[in-house]
Amino acid sequence: MMKEYKPFKSGKVRELYDLGDSLIMVCTDRISAFDNILENPIPKKGEVLNKMSKFWFDFTKDVVPNHMISIDAADMPAFFRKPEFDGNSMKTQKLEMIPVECIVRGYITGSGWESYKKDGTICGIRLPEGLEECEKLPEAIFTPSTKAPVGEHDMNISMEEGAEWIEKTFPGKGKEYMERLRDLTLALYRKCADYALSKGIIIADTKFEFGLDKEGNIVLGDEMLTPDNSRFWPLDGYAPGKGQPSYDKQFVRDYLKENPGDVLPQEIIDKTIGKYVEAYELLTGEKF
Repeated sequence: MMKEYKPFKSGKVRELYDLGDSLIMVCTDRISAFDNILENPIPKKGEVLNKMSKFWFDFTKDVVPNHMISIDAADMPAFFRKPEFDGNSMKTQKLEMIPVECIVRGYITGSGWESYKKDGTICGIRLPEGLEECEKLPEAIFTPSTKAPVGEHDMNISMEEGAEWIEKTFPGKGKEYMERLRDLTLALYRKCADYALSKGIIIADTKFEFGLDKEGNIVLGDEMLTPDNSRFWPLDGYAPGKGQPSYDKQFVRDYLKENPGDVLPQEIIDKTIGKYVEAYELLTGEKF
C-alpha cells in the first residue's frame, strides 16, 4: 500500500510535504499576480523554476551550504513518482527558518525607485543624488524585511530592527545572525550577478531565505534566483532612464492592468513560459 502524503503548507505557487526527516517542495504551475492566484496555470513553469533553483544551489555551495538533497524522483517516496511531481519537486533538509527576507538590490527599480524619488533613500539607506530609473547602484545594497505571517505585509527593517526581530525567535543571536545574513546575501548576489552578466542577463534584485540545520549552521533554503523571486533583465538593449523588459511575469502584469480579472489568454501564457525557458537556457547553457 503506497503511503499518501498531503501538503502541510500550501503557498500561492508552492506546496510543502513533510517526510519526517526531510521535506518535499513542489513548484506548481500556478501563477500569482497582484497577490491573486490566476485561474490558468502556466504549463512547465514549476519545472523551470525548480531546475533553475537546482542550478544556482549547485553553483553557490562553496559560498554557503543549502537545503537541497535531490530533484530526482527516485530519491523520493513512491507517492511522488507521478507525472504531476515530475521535474518540479525538490527533496530538501528541514531547517528552522530565520524570519527575515534577505533582499538585495543591485539596480534601482520598483519600490526602491519610488522611495528614492521621494527622499533619496531606499529602506533608509541614503544613495547618491541624480540616479536614473534602473541605473546600476554604486554597490549592491542589503534591504531586509520581516517575513510576515500569511495575510500580513512584510515590513522593511534596518539591521538593528532585524537583530531585534530575530532575537524573538533566537535569543542572544539577533545581531550575529543579522550580520551573517547580510554578508551571505551580498556574497551570493555578487557571485551570481557576475556570472549572469557573462550570460547576457542582469540580475537587478533578488531575495534569499536562510535557516538553521540540526547542528545550528546557517543554510540557504527556499528557492533561489528564479524569475519568480528576482528581476532578470536582458543585457542586450539595457539602458537606464526607463523601465526594462524582463524575464518574468511582466507580460501577465501588463495584461492584467489593461484587463482586470484572473483569466489569461493563451498568447500571454505562451509568451510568459517562453521568457522563463529563455532565461533558464541562457543561464544554465542547457536546453530545457
